This record gives sequence, structure tokens and C-alpha cells, in this order.
Amino acid sequence: MTSVFPLHRYTYQEYVWLEEQSSMRHEFLDGEIVAMAGGTPEHAAMAAELIGQLRDQLRTGQRRVFTSDLGIRVMATGLATYPDASVICGPTERDPEKKTNVVNPRVLVEVTSDGTEHYDRNQKLEHYQQIPTLEAVVVVSHREPRIEVWSRAPGAAEWLRTEAGPSVAAAIPALNCVLDVDAVWRASREPSV
Repeated sequence: MTSVFPLHRYTYQEYVWLEEQSSMRHEFLDGEIVAMAGGTPEHAAMAAELIGQLRDQLRTGQRRVFTSDLGIRVMATGLATYPDASVICGPTERDPEKKTNVVNPRVLVEVTSDGTEHYDRNQKLEHYQQIPTLEAVVVVSHREPRIEVWSRAPGAAEWLRTEAGPSVAAAIPALNCVLDVDAVWRASREPSV
């Protein structure tokens, strides 16, 4: 059965134009443009804690930590999105069609939510793994104190998954740093009065 109202497929150029005109951020994939919903206070607190931990450990050298304001484009698949945090080592390489997006992250971080958990752990992860410069994807659970790190050595094809839970630090070999799982989880809890 075919739809009486076929879906409109957008070009990447139309997506770029929409992003320039809008105060909202959107994700683009396969001709579809999807508005990105705002996160909960808990989600925002976890992302801020992760960014703080990464920034504290990466203050030297050419490694920079970015917030979810930085767009990432996966050139191999066409996905354009805004991860919760990104780390770029050395100069940024810009998307030739959208100069505010970059194409060369070393590490990407996603904090899951009820609405994105399945996508973050599956399809989005698969897209990210197509980025040649990417050496790690960090997936942080919003349900429990758990951080998964998907890592690959430079130039390698195989991705390895490690997991850290309560009282354990999640290692990110690509950056030679760790994330304190308990501190990330505490950041998402309301302070007691």
C-alpha cells in the first residue's frame, strides 16, 4: 500500500538552509530532517559533568572538547547531528557544505534518553563508526551508573566495547583519560535540601 501523501525528501543543501534560518537544531539523514528535542535537566547535568571531566584531563596539547553546539557530519553516510560532546585533536576539518559542522572528531559522547537510547546504541553508533578519524564512542546510560566505550586503534576496522559501572572509571584509550562513572551519575541527581 502506498501513501497518498508521499514523504518529501530534502537535499542536504535544504537542510543547511533550514539550519541557518532556525533557532532549533536538526538532525539530517537520508533526506529526512528531524528537529532535536531539548534534554532534561538530568541529561544536561550529565553532559556538563562529562565535558568538565574531559576538559580537566585534556588541557594540554592540541585536544579540544566541544559541547552539543558543535555539529558533526558523517561524510560516508550523510548523517549530520549534534552529539552531547566531541573531542577533536588538532585542527578542525569543516564540512564542505556546512562550515559550522566538522568531520574529524576523535571521540564522540552520547548520553542516552528514553527517546534516543535504542538509536544511540545501534544506528547512530553504526554511523559514527564510519568516521575515519574516530577512535572512540562513549555511550552514557541515563537509566543507571554505566558508561560504555567503543574503541578502535587508529586505522583499525574492529571496534571493541568496554563497560564501566559504579565505583569504576571508564577508560578512553584514544585520549589517555578516564571518566568517573559515579561523578557522572551524581551530577544527574537532584541535590538534597
